[in-house]
Amino acid sequence: MKSSFKVIFYAGIGAVSLLGSCGQNSSSSDQASEAVYLEDFTSLQMTGVDQISVDVDLDGAVQRLSKAVTFPTISNQDREDFDTKAFEDYHKFIEEAYPNVHKTLKKEVLGDPRPYSLLYTWEGKDPSLEPALFYAHQDVVPVPADSRDQWKVDPFAGTVQDGYIWGRGVLDDKNQIHGILEAAEMRIKEGWQPSRTIYFVFGQDEEVGGPEGAKYIADVLEQRGIKRFAYVMDESAPLTPGIFPGIKENTALIGIAQKGFISLELEMNGIGGHSSQPPVESNIGILAEAVTKLEDAQFPYRIHPAVRSQYRYMGPELDKDNQPLYAAVAFGKDDEMTDLEQQFIETMAQNQLTRAMLHTTIAVTMFNAGVKDNVLPPTATAVVNFRPMPGDTPEVIIEHVKNAIQDDRITVRDISASTPATNIAEVGNDAYNMLEKTIRQIWGNDLLVSPFFVIGGSDSKHFQARSFAPDVYTITGIQLENTEEFKGFHGVNERILVEEYGKTIGFFYTIFGNLDAL
Repeated sequence: MKSSFKVIFYAGIGAVSLLGSCGQNSSSSDQASEAVYLEDFTSLQMTGVDQISVDVDLDGAVQRLSKAVTFPTISNQDREDFDTKAFEDYHKFIEEAYPNVHKTLKKEVLGDPRPYSLLYTWEGKDPSLEPALFYAHQDVVPVPADSRDQWKVDPFAGTVQDGYIWGRGVLDDKNQIHGILEAAEMRIKEGWQPSRTIYFVFGQDEEVGGPEGAKYIADVLEQRGIKRFAYVMDESAPLTPGIFPGIKENTALIGIAQKGFISLELEMNGIGGHSSQPPVESNIGILAEAVTKLEDAQFPYRIHPAVRSQYRYMGPELDKDNQPLYAAVAFGKDDEMTDLEQQFIETMAQNQLTRAMLHTTIAVTMFNAGVKDNVLPPTATAVVNFRPMPGDTPEVIIEHVKNAIQDDRITVRDISASTPATNIAEVGNDAYNMLEKTIRQIWGNDLLVSPFFVIGGSDSKHFQARSFAPDVYTITGIQLENTEEFKGFHGVNERILVEEYGKTIGFFYTIFGNLDAL
């Protein structure tokens, strides 16, 4: 998954820790409604779920996952720098490692223009039931040369030591691929067949947006006539204790919506020349002024329905002094704004991470012009990345940019495989409750489970933005020891606990069976 994952995680922290006592100065009208809010603002945490233990071949599973790490299936930003052999060898290894899966499931290698993504179809007993889909990605981020000496082990050696499996991709996201395949192999050996058809999709380019892999497969499945998935699951935040200040318990965050993605190029073309005879306005200066105007024209703040769901589940477990504030957000209406909700927004907007949860963001990420210190460049370009809230389509954003800069000399064009903000998965329905039940069956009842709003993104956006996959839930089924372990994401010393990987396999084994209840 992409570096935006850390933003997702810390946005959740900021959303709580920044609030302090800001809910103490509500107006009389808000105070009148607080009692109504608080009367219904009770815990929604599932209780009484029996924890189970699933026997797995942990030694064999660890060997297979550690071997998977040795295949450098890297997604470089330069898409011409693509190691086809690494992917081909990885595919061959998967086929050898999981023989029953490959005897039973239909395997397809898809993607455009490069076919290196995997689609598996596990036919169900009842074709009338809506299918389910589990997603994970094969590709990993590069290991920068200047970080190699910070690794305790070779990042692509698949080392197992000190109770951990180490290496690039072991957490992001090959543990998910192999947890799924291990569980399927176990089920097939037992003679089990799902009631509904289950798809596994393992993308090739999630780390660079997924246009070749996940998007292509979503197109294929849509073209094959699937009307609706009963359940879709992708990676996101792992289970981690202490994610939220004031909550020491283990926490499982279930992503229920993602913002969109679009990058625009702003280009100024004019006359170049010698620096000894500069014009009144240079091309660089004109473009710089346009960028400044755009940054001053931020999109308005609003509370996304996914944020309301997050605080409906999380709020009752947080600081009791701020319950009126959390309740106001949880029960608020999208076409109204109370004083308490405004306080929530004003406080969240003070931090760049939590601010991103509240509006379509504008990020100037590239600025290019000039090749020599005494030459006026004829062209200057800037790239601006936006993460849209629902309703802010590419057309809306382009119009916003043009209105902000008010300069017809600058051209604006979409240079990305843009995706809209996704649908919002339903919370408290059979699918969400099934997922929470499975989490508690494996990791117990002594933890907080809450939906949350994903401000970054993963490949499931290519499914969730379509009508056939309205309910997509994102969570990485692995337990981390503490928040320090997050440093392995796209960083150094990526690792997972051997014992916890066994629970990952047990999680997928259990959820396959629980799908029958939908």
